[in-house]
Amino acid sequence: MTASEPEGTEKEWWDDPRMPWKGKPGRWDLVCWFGIVVMGIYSLVMLPLRAYLVVANPVLQAALTGSRSALVVLGVVDHPLWVLGLVLGILSLLKFDWIFFLAGRLWGQGLIDLLLEGRGKRARRNAERAEALARRYGVLALVIAFLPLPLPRTIIVAAVGIAGMSWRTYWIVSILCSIVLQCGWVTLGFALGEPARVVVEAYADISLWIALGLIGVVFVTAIVRSRRKQGQRAEPVEEDADTPPAP
Repeated sequence: MTASEPEGTEKEWWDDPRMPWKGKPGRWDLVCWFGIVVMGIYSLVMLPLRAYLVVANPVLQAALTGSRSALVVLGVVDHPLWVLGLVLGILSLLKFDWIFFLAGRLWGQGLIDLLLEGRGKRARRNAERAEALARRYGVLALVIAFLPLPLPRTIIVAAVGIAGMSWRTYWIVSILCSIVLQCGWVTLGFALGEPARVVVEAYADISLWIALGLIGVVFVTAIVRSRRKQGQRAEPVEEDADTPPAP
């Protein structure tokens, strides 16, 4: 507490060292912050729905998530609205990335620290590789981020933003990659054809049960993480209690 602050004054919610910004957040800081929060909630909601919609309504699935599985299904079943699904899938793949790009330009390393908070060692290693790749190769790294590889795209997008990539370059590369990649998944579906249709139809019979199972996984994971955080917060308190009082 500084001398200018009256005793007992509560800090603002944003005045927390764990926040990625320095000082009071501006308008775009808040846009990025709430955008990331909304994305997290959206991802949790869509997790069980993905398993069901991929065969029940692949066009809607492509629109909501840009799912490559849904685009493959559109080709496999020769869906009458596959062109619409493809266009929506291209746009959907781009809907959240710009938030991380902007946040990277605004917050720098603070964003990377925020994204890695509470992650395991393996996730951190993958993120560190992705960040190093982005900082070294720029445009090439952004292209690689769109490929189905075990590298977190959000980290790469954030890192190229931190490195100072221009908005123009970011959008040109992202749009072209999205078009090429999503067209490739639909083409793969058409190439697989009838043999894959049998698999899709068989999966459709059990997709609802898989979705319900994933809902259970989401709830259990949330409870476990909540208890783990509570335990981590309690540890320092217990250590302080064991410390002998100062003479």
